[in-house]
Amino acid sequence: MWKIVKTKLNRLMVKSNQLVLVRHGESEFNLKNLFCGWHDAPLSAGGIEEARSVAAANLNRAKMTFDKVYCSKLCRSRETVEVILSEMKCSFLPIVSDWRLNERHYGNLTGINKRALANEYGEEMVQCWRRNYDGLPPAIDTSNIYYYQIANNPAFQEVPPTEFPLTESMRMCVDRVSPVWLEIKKDIQKGTRLLVVVHGTIARSLIKLIEDMTEEQIEKVNIPNCVPMIYDFNIKTGKLNGGLKYLGDLEYIEKMKKKVAAIGD
Repeated sequence: MWKIVKTKLNRLMVKSNQLVLVRHGESEFNLKNLFCGWHDAPLSAGGIEEARSVAAANLNRAKMTFDKVYCSKLCRSRETVEVILSEMKCSFLPIVSDWRLNERHYGNLTGINKRALANEYGEEMVQCWRRNYDGLPPAIDTSNIYYYQIANNPAFQEVPPTEFPLTESMRMCVDRVSPVWLEIKKDIQKGTRLLVVVHGTIARSLIKLIEDMTEEQIEKVNIPNCVPMIYDFNIKTGKLNGGLKYLGDLEYIEKMKKKVAAIGD
């Protein structure tokens, strides 16, 4: 116990602490190029491999260590955490699973192929739904085959009925994530080493809050699956020491960013 306390005191004396953000591995819906949102799609075989060979491998290579993990209530986030912690030999770490870190709800677009939507409504409309800060997909209704699966998911029992979304814009996601970010920031300033495994829009929401980006700036940010992203903070002030750093092969990262930005096939 004294060794753990001493280690934390040493980190506080250094006056800086790092936060690691990771987007979950490829899900079964990512693989099929479908809007996923609050549908609880599991990782694909490729997503499991990404969690192992991209996220965990780069974290191990950088000799990163953690005290605590944050993730969402969606299984693709939790499954990614499980693979990473297993590969890093630290499955004992406490995990905070918070519904407010769930992916953006894509409303009645849930389960629909992005390319098919682009063919019907045009690429500009689909990119507006995907990227515009206030782009709001049509609300999900009972005609959507995933409506009841989402509404009755026991993992979402903690969601207050008045806050259970039927659709969301990125602005709404930032508002939802903001209170969680304040909790995460408190942990950072206590010297707690954090791994946060979330979703594309939620990672972008956190990045906007952390860097105080404009709406136009965050619309252009693309988050590749399973690439660790590192922020360094001043423990005393809570301010950033420099900008976002990626762990991994830069050519691979740029390739994956372009893939995320595209509507796909």
